[in-house]
Amino acid sequence: MKELFNFVLRFGNLNEQQIEFIKGKSTELHLSRDEYFSEAGKIARQVGFIVDGILRVCYYDNKGEEITKYFIEENNLVVDLESFDNEIHSSTYVQAVTDCTMIVFSRKDWLELLQTIVGWEAIVHKIISRALIQKVERRSPLVSEDATTRYLKFLEIYPTVVNRIPLSYIASYLGITQSSLSRIRKNIR
Repeated sequence: MKELFNFVLRFGNLNEQQIEFIKGKSTELHLSRDEYFSEAGKIARQVGFIVDGILRVCYYDNKGEEITKYFIEENNLVVDLESFDNEIHSSTYVQAVTDCTMIVFSRKDWLELLQTIVGWEAIVHKIISRALIQKVERRSPLVSEDATTRYLKFLEIYPTVVNRIPLSYIASYLGITQSSLSRIRKNIR
């Protein structure tokens, strides 16, 4: 729980009563590796904070190939925002890449936090803005670079992730085959 408040308090202030109220609305969730936090075709019904572990956001393209859009590691919020906010079916999966421990809020409780805590909406807005900027910064350099440069950028962007997740997910994220990734890794060493 301490990790959640260390994270949230970087974006605004909360008093003890507000912190206790937030604690009362949260539950702890454990996801095993490969388990889904939210799924395509379903409406996202919870917001999570990753205490330990890594999630990935992925989808299937029109050829049925699995594409990894990005990874979310510890000390970050996770939610399929469009699905959650608009109560529409999601087009992506949010899947545990490692065993994960999370603090989660149901949609009902999250909305109650937004309605009850003065300043919570501003804090959430700052967190979402930061996440969107981070997502663009992480994807933009990967678009026009060759595969080796993309991999080296991946190592910069996700320094704590690379040895904790399957190479197939990294290859999918980089838009290359797993055998190409293996060659690149061998040539870099």
